[in-house]
Amino acid sequence: MSDVEIIELIVPESSFNQRVDKVLADLCPDYSRSQLQKWLKAGDITIDGRVMVAKEKVRGGEAIVIRAMPIQRSDFQPENIPLDIRYEDDYLLILNKPAGLVVHPAAGNWSGTLMNALLAHNDHQNELPRAGIVHRLDKDTTGLMMVAKDLKAHHALVEALQEREISREYQALVCGELISGGTIEGNIGRHARDRKKMTVLEEGGKHAITHYRIEERMDKHTLLRVHLETGRTHQIRVHFSWKHHPLVGDKTYGGRLRIPSGLGEAKCNALRQFPRQALHAARLSLDHPITGEPLSVEAEMPDDMKELLAVLMGESGDE
Repeated sequence: MSDVEIIELIVPESSFNQRVDKVLADLCPDYSRSQLQKWLKAGDITIDGRVMVAKEKVRGGEAIVIRAMPIQRSDFQPENIPLDIRYEDDYLLILNKPAGLVVHPAAGNWSGTLMNALLAHNDHQNELPRAGIVHRLDKDTTGLMMVAKDLKAHHALVEALQEREISREYQALVCGELISGGTIEGNIGRHARDRKKMTVLEEGGKHAITHYRIEERMDKHTLLRVHLETGRTHQIRVHFSWKHHPLVGDKTYGGRLRIPSGLGEAKCNALRQFPRQALHAARLSLDHPITGEPLSVEAEMPDDMKELLAVLMGESGDE
């Protein structure tokens, strides 16, 4: 199995007559323009099957294939950043990521990331694609992540994710009072106008399925236990926003803060002060990538979410 990540994209019709380099920058905000230029010049990016130069123009509708070469340790430095490790052996590491920690280095965050921390934690991570990281959490999402510690484990974990053999459960605090659990199914792809956002598409995109059940009901809000059947970028945030129940604190997909009428002052203040999307990866269940032994690891909800829930449930603060 190749360590090269294959990225497949479609040029939006709205990009008609734009330069190739601009279109790539818009479609791939996780990569710097200089990195995209390197891949373009090296022939690692094809558009409708051919190599193009930066100044060429697109029509719209072309298929882009990017062979994203794995990042090597020479590109990034190890940094002594504390890790909250919940499971570790010679092949696998499972950690509890705090809010504010970026997973991969990218434009605006070339240091201080989880990848930098992993390079310091274990010298052998430099031998693996993306330092062994096989899936990501958004910067302000907390909770459990898997990291491979050798190449065989890396391949096994990537394959298990693709085959949907790994169970990922999240706790999500959403706006509105849901009556019951259910399933959200809707293809997810890049937003036509804001290329840093994802959206549900009627045509195209990638198939996405999100299951959820109610964990706690409270004033104007609901705490959900969410199970991902697929793992698309921003899937939970996009799906619940699409259903008009955005995550509390999600400025990207929930828009500006709207305080429901009828809430007491303490609850209003708690919502105003919560700085991020209220999303936590609470449980990972998988078969060990080498031994096949069943593993299930849990991480408790972080303090900021606990405190917000306590206020919304009327357990603290004056109403």
